[in-house]
Amino acid sequence: MEIPCSSFHKLVTTSLAWDLLGLKVSLSVVMAVITLATILSNLFVIVAVCLTRKLHTPANYLIASLAVTDLLVALLVMPISIAFTMQRTWVLGQVMCNIWVLLDVTLCTVSILHLCIIALDRYWAITHALKYTKHRTPFRAGLMIAAAWGIAVCISTSPLFWISSRTQEKQDECVFNENVFYCIFATCVSFYIPSLVLVFLYAKIYLAARSRILRAPSTKDSNIQHPEPTSSSQCSVNYNSQDMLNYYVEQPDRLIHIKMSSNFLQKKNISAAKERKATKTLGLILGAFIFCWLPFFTTTLVITICQEACWSNPVLIDFFTWLGFVNSLINPVIYTIFNKNFKRAFRKLVLSRLC
Repeated sequence: MEIPCSSFHKLVTTSLAWDLLGLKVSLSVVMAVITLATILSNLFVIVAVCLTRKLHTPANYLIASLAVTDLLVALLVMPISIAFTMQRTWVLGQVMCNIWVLLDVTLCTVSILHLCIIALDRYWAITHALKYTKHRTPFRAGLMIAAAWGIAVCISTSPLFWISSRTQEKQDECVFNENVFYCIFATCVSFYIPSLVLVFLYAKIYLAARSRILRAPSTKDSNIQHPEPTSSSQCSVNYNSQDMLNYYVEQPDRLIHIKMSSNFLQKKNISAAKERKATKTLGLILGAFIFCWLPFFTTTLVITICQEACWSNPVLIDFFTWLGFVNSLINPVIYTIFNKNFKRAFRKLVLSRLC
């Protein structure tokens, strides 16, 4: 029995349509889960900082501000992006397009710049510990946050008129401004310059933390034996502890005997361990940031510069866009895993809700 060609084509078309629909539904579910997870994880960070007194520090205020920004990305940008990615057609009108592009560029840029100010704060705290402690205040943190928002708003609002004039020709599209000079400026200020700053700061932080860790005394190597000198003088440094460690510094014809508390040395070792963990956390944040955003900004810049001469796949661009959005989910997850204070705060929040 032969199947007519027209019927066969209808069957194939129907099958492909159902396969495409299934793929769209699956992608929608994945993007919705990413959005929901981003909302919940950043909410946890914000609530933890607000309710936990131990987290009320300028450094954690910067982390909370980053969480607020990432939360806004998940609430205001990602849901519309899901609809646009699935429909492939913009149906919300020109005004809404301008607002969405404005929010997208502003919030994503603020999120990226927050990583810079967190790294800068960490750099100052390590390299100028005593001096910076006096200036590390909530007010200073607020100024740094305001600067990040100011830079982002300047980047996002400058091309509004260009967007309007260009998109009047294609009302079913809503894309980032394609002016070459603006695109180069925006990608450099939003990503490439912050990336270079982050890499430079992380390298400096790593070297500074490593030198401090190497300088930290070890309690295992504390007992130093020297032969009795002909004459000696003794100096005692008391840290209110019964456990005292003896240090001997030999000089010609005399010996200086210094007693130091093992508790003091233990605190130094704990401090070194904290420095190591904080540096590792910052390194993971930097790696995740570059991994998530580099493909998007590179693709955007290349396609804008070469226009029709370059091959571009809308599906690939959507994937890179959402890979960038995933960075807003990764940030709070990394802080949750590697920060003991945040871990305790999250545990208390969960237990208080369950009990």
